[in-house]
Amino acid sequence: MKFRKLLISIGFLGLVVMAGCKKNDSATPNPGSAVPPGNTGTPITVANPYTITENFEAGTKGSYAAADIILYTGSWNFNDALIGNLAADVKSGAKSVRLRGGDIHMNFDINGLNKIIIKHAKYGTDAASTWQLSMSSDGGATYTNVGSAINETSTTLVTDSFTITTTTKVRFKIAKTGTTRINIDDITFKGIGDAGVTVGVPDTQGPDTTSTSNPAGNRGVTIGSDAPPTVGDNSNILFGNPSGAQASMVFNTNYLIDAGYYIESYSNVRGTPNWVSWHLDATNTTNATGRQDNFAGYAGLDPSWYTVQSNSYQGSGFDRGHNCPSADRTSSVNANSATFLMTNMIPQAPNNNQKAWADLEGYLRQQVVAGNEVYIIMGSYGVGGVGSASATSITNINGGKIAVPSNVWKVAVIIPTGNGDVGRVTNLTRVIAVNTPNINSIGADWKNYIVSVRDIETATGYNLLSALPKNVQDAVETKRDAGN
Repeated sequence: MKFRKLLISIGFLGLVVMAGCKKNDSATPNPGSAVPPGNTGTPITVANPYTITENFEAGTKGSYAAADIILYTGSWNFNDALIGNLAADVKSGAKSVRLRGGDIHMNFDINGLNKIIIKHAKYGTDAASTWQLSMSSDGGATYTNVGSAINETSTTLVTDSFTITTTTKVRFKIAKTGTTRINIDDITFKGIGDAGVTVGVPDTQGPDTTSTSNPAGNRGVTIGSDAPPTVGDNSNILFGNPSGAQASMVFNTNYLIDAGYYIESYSNVRGTPNWVSWHLDATNTTNATGRQDNFAGYAGLDPSWYTVQSNSYQGSGFDRGHNCPSADRTSSVNANSATFLMTNMIPQAPNNNQKAWADLEGYLRQQVVAGNEVYIIMGSYGVGGVGSASATSITNINGGKIAVPSNVWKVAVIIPTGNGDVGRVTNLTRVIAVNTPNINSIGADWKNYIVSVRDIETATGYNLLSALPKNVQDAVETKRDAGN
């Protein structure tokens, strides 16, 4: 494997202190949010390194016609290019870009970048050709070549590394001349600080309802080695069981389901989860698989209970709104498939699900890219929401078998990646609490719905973050996050 290093300078890059993102052997807080001994004031913030790889596994594009497509890192424009999965396509996974005579370019910018790494090869038996990497610092209005054109002669993937020095946000384009084809795969961005990139394909791409008259078959969960541990650090319910849910059929309105990749309290009466809890770190969002879209009823419920089906929301005007997002579980097909069980869904107003909620989910994944791990609890309560099919409140769907909640809430505990997680939460730890009305006229900015954890506890009757010491609970649950 060969490496070619090219230096492009835009402005002055100041001294940056790099901090690791890997779990440590001690419980010492990560330098990303360190507090000096004896100091109870504002934490010292040190920028963490990030690595983001676009491997094109999440996208589908079968023609050369120009189009924008949503990938793991965001929206890309493909012009005379497609996503190939044939035997002749050289790739590190199941897919790669097949570029003919046009270009691919990012429709988004990335911050703090210091290196971009690209894998590439000739397609099949096509003749040798050349391609050029270029960079834009003005939102794609103009581009500057990054070094010289690359001669494409290899029939196996070759890796080239380009060193980038910049103080501004940038985006990239890969352009080719001629009609012989090449493959591009695994574009890796390395940098420092907040990349400003929302990783993960959003849970909704258009209305998340179905027009299929026949439901998919019920299924369970296959728990692989990539699932979070059942106890201790990184476990899904480390910060407590908010409602005291139990895995007994007697608790039909507060039934504990351990789906491996998340844990929830399920209500057979409402046909929805009361709350879902999960841990999120970089091991969960590896983009090893794309969005499965395999909605299905959960086979693990008592046979006497009603099982919500994949098509139970049909024509309701409400999305099948994920609690644990698909994009938070891309480490395997098993992980992603677990998020498409209907026991992980609520009837969610489309503009709530696809705008404010999707942005909040993306924001939390950004925190992981920045070197943090996040413990998340999402839930809903109340009765009566307004979807896209009616201007009035709807209390239930599916013949009264599924309650439509009036509110959708989320609590997220953000800490630098490390060990001894409960003990590392202090009165300075960032905790985001959001409570949104389940209506289609909701505003798009989730920050307008920030509340305190105590506000959500008052509304639901739950005891959130109960594993924390009482004094820490009182500190983090009574404040409202600033949203930035």
